Amino acid sequence: MSALLSATGVSKVYQMGTNSVTALDNVSIEIKEGEFVAIQGTSGSGKSTLLNMLGGLDHPSSGEVFFASKPLGPFTKREMARYRRFSVGMIFQNFNLIPTMSAEENVSLALAFGGLRGQQRRDRTARLLERVGLKDRLSHRPSELSGGEQQRVAIARALANNPKVLLADEPTGNLDSVRAHELLGLLREMVNVDALTILMVTHDHELANSFAHRIVFMKDGKVV
Repeated sequence: MSALLSATGVSKVYQMGTNSVTALDNVSIEIKEGEFVAIQGTSGSGKSTLLNMLGGLDHPSSGEVFFASKPLGPFTKREMARYRRFSVGMIFQNFNLIPTMSAEENVSLALAFGGLRGQQRRDRTARLLERVGLKDRLSHRPSELSGGEQQRVAIARALANNPKVLLADEPTGNLDSVRAHELLGLLREMVNVDALTILMVTHDHELANSFAHRIVFMKDGKVV
């Protein structure tokens, strides 16, 4: 089975004044459809940089990222925006919800960007929030939700436009262990039931061991 998302020989070098810092050093990785892969490594090992490359948020200095066997390098700005909107969903440690909007409005906004209108949009918003166990919290703003609930809203929003891949950067970093287990249980269920593909950066080895199909270790910008 060919990889759904892959990086081939990807390097990323940042110029810091006169110094160049190598964040990624010739990294190759393949994620197959329906796989739950965890990336682990110390701080500064290049985990988040790799996730940003795969999500189309940053461009490699050399090497190539492929989605469904297509290279992202030649994408125009518009094609890249489409890729980020419809092919990959991203969630982060700090939820990144819009504080003045309710759970429902946060998810609905992503659907609006995806082109859904009116009743269809309302129905899909309600279904997504029910799917993540929040059907009673639609009108709550982020400040009225617990950390675990906010991350569930973020997941519903990331999945709004039916992406094939969910990229998660330390999604449980701000949650206690009970909420972290609940959240990853939900993600694993989506892998099993909806054939979602997940690539998750985490420093928590126990969580990675419990929920991921396999673990990729990174050190000094390389896969080890």
